[in-house]
Amino acid sequence: MRIAAGRRPAGPRLAGQLASLTGPVTSAAAAAAALAVIAGVDPNQPGRYPTCPFFALTGHWCPGCGTLRALHALTGGDLAAAAGLNLLTVAGLPLLVLIWVLWVRRSWTGAPRARPAPPALIWASAAGALLFGLVRNLPFGAGLAP
Repeated sequence: MRIAAGRRPAGPRLAGQLASLTGPVTSAAAAAAALAVIAGVDPNQPGRYPTCPFFALTGHWCPGCGTLRALHALTGGDLAAAAGLNLLTVAGLPLLVLIWVLWVRRSWTGAPRARPAPPALIWASAAGALLFGLVRNLPFGAGLAP
């Protein structure tokens, strides 16, 4: 087999690109497996999953309370119920999907790893989650409680 000067055979390149997708594909498979369990094992039934440790200790909703039930509702196609259980989770899922898609693209093209998020963005995200947790425990934020 003769290859023109400066060209590589397509086989090894494609194999390298496919190998670079191991991380994103493994992550997607793990997420799909977790969603399959959540879809099949209803978190609305008592005793199916452990209680939130923060809620068990304090009696207050944490920012993540209601996430399992929201994901269960989403696997059943009920977006309104999911948003009522944990709006932060429902709003954050498209961002997680976008980050995953960018990871796949970067892995496939061989682009260098992106810079970490700026510290200000990380702190703002943490503050937003804490604010969500605080507001959902106040009387005027009761609509955000699961």
